[in-house]
Amino acid sequence: MAKKTVAIGFIGTQLDSGLGAGRWSKWRPTVSLVQHEDTQIDRLDLLYSVRYRSLADTLVKDIANVSPETEVRLIPLEVNDPWDFGEMYAAIYDWVRGYAFDPENEQYWVHITTGTHVAQICMFLMVESRQIPGVLLQTSPPRKQVEGAAGEFTLIDLDLSRYDVLAQRFHQAKEEAIEFLKSGIATRNARFNRLIEEIERVAVRSRAPVLFTGPTGAGKSHLARRMFELKKSRHQIEGDFVEVNCATLRGDGAASTLFGHKKGAFTGAAADRAGLLRAAHHGVLFLDEIGELGLDEQAMLLKAVEEKRFFPMGSDKEVTSDFQLVAGTNRDLRVDVAEGRFREDLFARINLWSYTLPGLAQRPEDIEPNMDHMLARSSAETGHAVRFNAEARAAYLQFARSGEAPWSGNFRDLAASVTRLATLAEGGRISVDQVAAETSRLRWLWQHAQGGAPDARAPADAGLDELLAPGVLAGLDCFDRLQLQSVIQVCRQSRTLSEAGRRLFDKSREQRAVVNDADRLRKYLGKFDLRWDDVVREPA
Repeated sequence: MAKKTVAIGFIGTQLDSGLGAGRWSKWRPTVSLVQHEDTQIDRLDLLYSVRYRSLADTLVKDIANVSPETEVRLIPLEVNDPWDFGEMYAAIYDWVRGYAFDPENEQYWVHITTGTHVAQICMFLMVESRQIPGVLLQTSPPRKQVEGAAGEFTLIDLDLSRYDVLAQRFHQAKEEAIEFLKSGIATRNARFNRLIEEIERVAVRSRAPVLFTGPTGAGKSHLARRMFELKKSRHQIEGDFVEVNCATLRGDGAASTLFGHKKGAFTGAAADRAGLLRAAHHGVLFLDEIGELGLDEQAMLLKAVEEKRFFPMGSDKEVTSDFQLVAGTNRDLRVDVAEGRFREDLFARINLWSYTLPGLAQRPEDIEPNMDHMLARSSAETGHAVRFNAEARAAYLQFARSGEAPWSGNFRDLAASVTRLATLAEGGRISVDQVAAETSRLRWLWQHAQGGAPDARAPADAGLDELLAPGVLAGLDCFDRLQLQSVIQVCRQSRTLSEAGRRLFDKSREQRAVVNDADRLRKYLGKFDLRWDDVVREPA
């Protein structure tokens, strides 16, 4: 059995009005709904204000005259100001919530030709959000006015999933946004690409705080700025991108820089200062190394994020700033919370959207596209095209992807390396000899940056007699002792347990579906009753 057609709409106090026989000589949108011979309206639900009851009764009679099989239900809807969006939306929303929809047996057409523009917008929103399970109905007068002419009508289905062209355009826009966040670099690491896809959705749909964790140089600041630029291009924010490295903030200057101060708030405060939170009003505030903030500043920041207001230093008057917070850190804030260095309530507030950006060594397949991107950028800046010859390219990538290359500075190290190669290239070609010289430079850089020169403070056994319980060293085979010495040396050259694990398991980790280098290393050390802190602690 075919579904019944139910039309829902407002009485048009101007377009539907008219008295006497003359009213039939003009086009009235509500009456026109039942004047189409090939379209049956089974029920018409008309919303109206009681002060227009006389008009409503007239419409009921006229509709019965034209289409006696159409049931008309008059629904009083009172609003003090029909042009007040909040009041109108609330009234329609409450009515819709109480409406007994029966989509299995009825189809709903929402007439948006009548009513104030505010009412029409509200009805559109009801259909778009599926609060009303129907389609929009738009009517228009006949091109030539003839008595009894019905005019035309159009049905508009807001279920965008039915429109392939629109779906393709939305998909294209999403892909363009993802490419924008990746700076146009065709990254190949599946985990990183999935992470960027989610960040894209969050960037365009949310104004909640975002937390980026990861090693220095992994791209936290760059990604935060790209998020801002994406939101700016979508007209979602109006303000600026304000960035501050919290590791540079100390003493009274920390609170002053962030929250501002009044003149005379402390020694040296010679004039009022607005502060960076207010500079980020209606924009994005990026707090890099947020874990370096003092506890007092953390408390003030929590209030500013939650309430959008705070007290500048030395002021008894609150100020406001509506900004989106993006934070970055290379620390494990969970550890800092447990040890009392970071406020648990602030961590909970900024941890709604938390993403760990992998270092370059964890994305070996992305070294090549990033290298090409940086080389192209360098060529554009200098005006001279530079390329690797085939042998040099293969040699550089072999080294860059090997366990010899920890990329401790991540993309900063890669950018510096590519810049050196491009600058020294003869005739626009990077040679094998240049690559050999550059890889030697990188080995030297990483060796000294990580304390990787021969460990002058450790004897040949890496201090095993001090680390291991009495008698354990004597019971180790030469193989086990040499292996443990090497592991400890790598640990002392690394900044974190995870970094040491990545270097030690650089090959086998590629064969694993689930990678947890830190846990593997922790268990290995545990076989000798050793902990990470014991291994890397400076000797007395």
